[in-house]
Amino acid sequence: MPKSSIIKKILSFKTIAVVGMSPKPERPSHYVSLYLQENGYKIIPVNPGFEEIIGLRCYSSVLDIKEKIDIVDIFRRSEYVYSIAQEAVKINAKALWLQDSVISLEAKELAEKNNMLFVMNDCLLRRHRQLIND
Repeated sequence: MPKSSIIKKILSFKTIAVVGMSPKPERPSHYVSLYLQENGYKIIPVNPGFEEIIGLRCYSSVLDIKEKIDIVDIFRRSEYVYSIAQEAVKINAKALWLQDSVISLEAKELAEKNNMLFVMNDCLLRRHRQLIND
């Protein structure tokens, strides 16, 4: 499937666990999440250091979230991605998205082996803006 088709399919999903979400407004994980929330997506923050971010309950891990997650969006350093990808597989997420500069070929292989849509080293906000402006 071409990357543009994968991105369109992922953007059709609505519930996003944002792993590594920061409470700091200047951080990409914060403003990307707010943008997505303002555009109709349900954001679920995942960061073990906080109980709440942007007024939303924050979880220590995607495994702690009780509702169905469509997209696991990762804002963590590349060396942490594979274990998060394993958790995404366990919860049957539909897609795994690695933000700008986040790269893991092992996570890509795991996602594809488990029929998850996968995007690496790209930004959900940027792709959403491109899609709505096309």
